[in-house]
Amino acid sequence: MKNTQFRPKLFSLLKEGISKGQLQKDIVAGLIVGIVALPLAIAFAIASGVSPDKGLITAIVAGLVISILGGSRVQIGGPTGAFIVIVYAIVQAHGVDGLVIATFMAGLILVAMGLARFGDLLKFIPYPLIVGFTSGIAVIIFSSQVKDFFGLPIDTVPADFLEKWEIYSLHVQSINWIAMIIASGTMLITLNFHRITSKLPGSIVAILLSTMVVYFFKLPVNTIETSFGDIPNHLSVPAIPHINFDTIKVLIQPAFAIALLGGIESLLSAEVADGMIGGRHRSNAELVAQGVANCCSAMFGGIPATGAIARTATNVKNGGRTPIAGITHALVLLLIMLMLAPFAKLIPMACLAGILIVVAYHMSEWRQFRSLLKGNGSDVLILLVTFFLTVIFDLIIAIEVGIVLSSFVFMKRMSESTTIQLADDHLYNQNAGTEQLFEEELLQLPKGVAMYEINGALFFGAAQTFQDTIIHIQEKPSVLILRMRHVPYIDATGIYRLKEIIKKFDNQNTNIILSGIGEKVLVTLERSEIYSILDQKNVVDNIDKALERAAQIME
Repeated sequence: MKNTQFRPKLFSLLKEGISKGQLQKDIVAGLIVGIVALPLAIAFAIASGVSPDKGLITAIVAGLVISILGGSRVQIGGPTGAFIVIVYAIVQAHGVDGLVIATFMAGLILVAMGLARFGDLLKFIPYPLIVGFTSGIAVIIFSSQVKDFFGLPIDTVPADFLEKWEIYSLHVQSINWIAMIIASGTMLITLNFHRITSKLPGSIVAILLSTMVVYFFKLPVNTIETSFGDIPNHLSVPAIPHINFDTIKVLIQPAFAIALLGGIESLLSAEVADGMIGGRHRSNAELVAQGVANCCSAMFGGIPATGAIARTATNVKNGGRTPIAGITHALVLLLIMLMLAPFAKLIPMACLAGILIVVAYHMSEWRQFRSLLKGNGSDVLILLVTFFLTVIFDLIIAIEVGIVLSSFVFMKRMSESTTIQLADDHLYNQNAGTEQLFEEELLQLPKGVAMYEINGALFFGAAQTFQDTIIHIQEKPSVLILRMRHVPYIDATGIYRLKEIIKKFDNQNTNIILSGIGEKVLVTLERSEIYSILDQKNVVDNIDKALERAAQIME
């Protein structure tokens, strides 16, 4: 069977054949998703500190590439709220040109991650960490829209969270009530229009109504035109960003943050989609597609892109089951940009603020956040640390610290699961009424022979405990049997500690016998030259041979 993990889903489905009926459903779903994506693409770009056309370019170019090359049947790609924090920070520090370069670099990193088969590894990012930074991003998105929601006359909003709210408090007397009414009405329509019909997204209805009201009644509120000027109705000529070593040193950290966040978000979206349709995505192909899409987006002057959970879910709910829907969605956005860009500039900023606050509400995952707060202490610690670092400091720091903290928690749990048990204790416990199979019964150990049973991975987190337990045996035996049948893995630190134990006991005239070592662990030990300090006869297959060898030594 050929390996298909890098083959795009579109290619496989075209080879199998797509029915005419499904093709029609995909086109309809793509049309609806394209309409849904329009206000979001514009809003995400503005919230990220770039012009609205950057969001449309990203949704068109990246969305098209992700659908053609992706490993999911129904994934819809484009700009998402998750990137707002990172993109805004990069633009403030390095400008739009720096953002384009960072996005291109992130694309290359994602391609490398996919080719290195990191797709499955990213699924091991702990859920409390994901909820922590996602909820933190939601709070930041909400705080970034307060200015436009209330129509506050602030020229420049600080990037820092606390400074932002300090500025807002100084302008609380300058609220534009018309802007606030438009933003509030947008939220009500967006959240409740599905009660009337699910065929037309509430955000589009809110945009049409607010734009017409502001235009015809000449209401004094900011629009895209007054804030950013005209929206171009064409795509720019693609160009590869100029990258040198100095640029790489400056932008490598944000590029890795974009790549990591984009990888997590895209695979999370693909997992959700799989649950909705009963499918199975190809994670490594998806990462490669996300990487190529980000490179292409940067070449056209766009911003970072990833899988969009909300738009993907909309695609599924409207009948989309193949990448044709995603391709259609990108083409619909292209037609809108070419034909309706002059009208899009009339959209009120307060309306976009209302839409983004609804997005922030859905991103907040407050129910999951509240549920995790009732969990064990380590999960709560990861959740809160990631959340507050995201809000108060920086998303990049939050992800780095969150992953390191999660790793330490995991290592602690793994080390606690590794036990070193004296055979006498083992025999006593089994004599206390626990079930024991015949082949598991232990013979009475001869005098002068001690045995320890090791259960669990002997890695660096548990290696010190292992060494301390063995070294501090009160009465030094003539023979010490280490039963390792339940050791699935040993790393370099575990090997080092084991060698230290062998050397120390050898100096005390105590022979060590290793019993029941698994094949993989034995190969690792042989490669580390274990036989240079331990007689090969002292490495045996099972406990019976270990006892025979102990008897030979005792004689």
